[in-house]
Amino acid sequence: MKIGIIVAMDKEFSALEQLLSNKTQVQILGNHCTSGTLAGNEILLMHSGIGKVNAAIGATNLINEFKPDVVVSSGCAGGADVSLEIGDVVVSSSCQYHDVYCGPENLAGQIQGMPSEFVTPQALVDKALSINNSSSMGSSPLLVEGQGEVAGRVVAGKIATGDWFVDSVEKMASIHATIPDAKAVDMESCAIAHACYIYNVQFVSFRVISDIPLKENNTASYKDFWATMADKSFTTTKAFLERL
Repeated sequence: MKIGIIVAMDKEFSALEQLLSNKTQVQILGNHCTSGTLAGNEILLMHSGIGKVNAAIGATNLINEFKPDVVVSSGCAGGADVSLEIGDVVVSSSCQYHDVYCGPENLAGQIQGMPSEFVTPQALVDKALSINNSSSMGSSPLLVEGQGEVAGRVVAGKIATGDWFVDSVEKMASIHATIPDAKAVDMESCAIAHACYIYNVQFVSFRVISDIPLKENNTASYKDFWATMADKSFTTTKAFLERL
């Protein structure tokens, strides 16, 4: 299988690049990429940059040049659901924009002529959730067979996307008021899902929760995540990629 992985940040790129074998550095129309293999799959890891425009351009370039069977948006996200814990991983059941309004004749987050949300194939969601079944449940951290220690549970839910780094309780609360079933909030997933929808490529977002603004200090939690939990969290990402 050919898997394209798009990440926004240098830290995320470095963490995932370590998981690949047979690595080669490549450039695709200005996007820095690493090609390699993982569990017999051909992987192209792309650094798109932050935000919806960068993510959509990166996804378009990746699809046209690499022709993947599936595109994965990987990285971190803020938790919109207070039942989550830092280090949990949200796999997208769907993605929706939280900063789009095209008039009263359209649904919240809907660009006219497009779906109001972009739904992930259930088979991809199920493969992500299967990580829980092979883990030692009931304690934290989890141990995934053959992977070692990972940070937390894998849960399915809606990912809300917009060009806003959510660093306050007030902003997360306003997003939650518009999209009450949002599980996580990021700045890229829905834009990548949108591009994949247009090009008819399967898409899934797999996002590690780095902070939960509605129940703790966002900035402190986000910094602490990168200092203490990121490596374990991206081991969970590896376990998911090996199931594809």
